[in-house]
Amino acid sequence: MIVVFGSINLDLIGKVSRIPAPGETVPGSEFSTAPGGKGANQALAAKRAGAKVKLVGAAGKDVMGDQALALVKTSGVDLSAVKRLDQQQGVAMILVDAQGENVIGILPGANGAMTPDDADAAVAPLGPKDVLVVQQEIPQAATMRALGLARLNGTISILNTAPFLDTTAAVAGTASIVVANETEFALLNGGPISDLPTAMSLWARSRRQTIIVTLGPDGAIAATPDTMFSVPALQVQPVDTVGAGDTFVGYLAAGLDAGLDLEAAMQRAAIAGSLACLKPGAQPAIPTAGEVDKALKG
Repeated sequence: MIVVFGSINLDLIGKVSRIPAPGETVPGSEFSTAPGGKGANQALAAKRAGAKVKLVGAAGKDVMGDQALALVKTSGVDLSAVKRLDQQQGVAMILVDAQGENVIGILPGANGAMTPDDADAAVAPLGPKDVLVVQQEIPQAATMRALGLARLNGTISILNTAPFLDTTAAVAGTASIVVANETEFALLNGGPISDLPTAMSLWARSRRQTIIVTLGPDGAIAATPDTMFSVPALQVQPVDTVGAGDTFVGYLAAGLDAGLDLEAAMQRAAIAGSLACLKPGAQPAIPTAGEVDKALKG
């Protein structure tokens, strides 16, 4: 069983000729909306990977909230612990350029109502055979409580360090597995890194923890207290990279929940993340397990 404790957003997506600099206006071509939020994205990815998934979060009690939950609902994710509130639906405002790169602003809305009590209810039933997935788009006090309870219960916990916060470094040590991109890992370490493998190895050994750094088109690298390895990505021409990181995390959780070892779970996650770059939007682009199987064979 996987419990994803995190955010539910509606993505407002604009395609632009290039990412604007501060104070600059650039022309765009298209506007669309799609379900999003790192919590909901990762829950959907784990479900499409074949796992049993429960999403714990909050959404607005309005049409935008319905839209934000549409894909996780039809996919079969358990939404019994999603609170529907008389608050603004959380949104992500996303600009995507012609190369598929993006900038994102998050307006939390109902996501800001998540509390440590919600974490208690979500994590208390979990045991050593379960997986908890958290990110940082809901109040950090709730995320910290969830990770602490997971450690007490012996539950595998995965912390995705996006979006990076001032408190991320303090929280990261509580998780079983930390997933960061290169920029986030440098922030965790307090500055630029000249030798990534060495820095990761030192982190893992000193904290008795697994650290995974995603490398975009170069795949991902993992360091545990005892070993280090990397997995390749699938070489693709990206259309939109918005949901790639969340797809990686969801598939990683599903692989571990299914009993795969870390390397095998990461191999599937890296391929899934690559495939997620081939379509626009976060949730609409998340591949199915069958599509990942086909890519692994091909």
